[in-house]
Amino acid sequence: MSRTAKPPRAWQRMLSGRRLDLLDPSPLDVEIEDIAHGLARVARWNGQTTGPHIFSVAQHSLLVEHIASAADIGIGARGALFALLHDAPEYVVGDMISPFKAVIGDSYKDVEHRILAAILLRFGLPAKPAAGLAKLVKKADRAAAFFEATALAGFDLSEARTIFGQPEFRPRGLETLLAPISSADAEQRFLDRFRAIEGEC
Repeated sequence: MSRTAKPPRAWQRMLSGRRLDLLDPSPLDVEIEDIAHGLARVARWNGQTTGPHIFSVAQHSLLVEHIASAADIGIGARGALFALLHDAPEYVVGDMISPFKAVIGDSYKDVEHRILAAILLRFGLPAKPAAGLAKLVKKADRAAAFFEATALAGFDLSEARTIFGQPEFRPRGLETLLAPISSADAEQRFLDRFRAIEGEC
């Protein structure tokens, strides 16, 4: 008699005790503490950055929110919250560098989009942001990548301009946000910023 093979496990257990199903993520299984904890321990640039600590996705998220809010003061608290959470799925799937995403194709993006939708719904945001907001945050994301690349990842200016484009402006306070910090500090700063924005929503 043949036995039916068990389907592979598709959920991740979090320190909060939640189990997030990657194939069918529920907003009810999303906790901001899990997101902050995970993002603070995921390295940008596969860890190929200068400094005594990794530059984490939590720090990148703070940087993107800062740039987006400086670029459009009318973004509002809900827009700022989306900017802060734009890479939140990486607390589950990690930060896959763009060249590898290009190699594996759209299957990764599908999983990432489903998780992001669940996260956004959990915190009272639309599962799909308005086109204008998505464009603003994408522009801020590319600007953040440019600043990280040139300050931390060994890119020269011309190379960074070719790959990421020249940012339209350089907001104040970048030096502090670009200084790699410990995972514990990054986690706390992410949580503090989330709670400050949430309090305005």
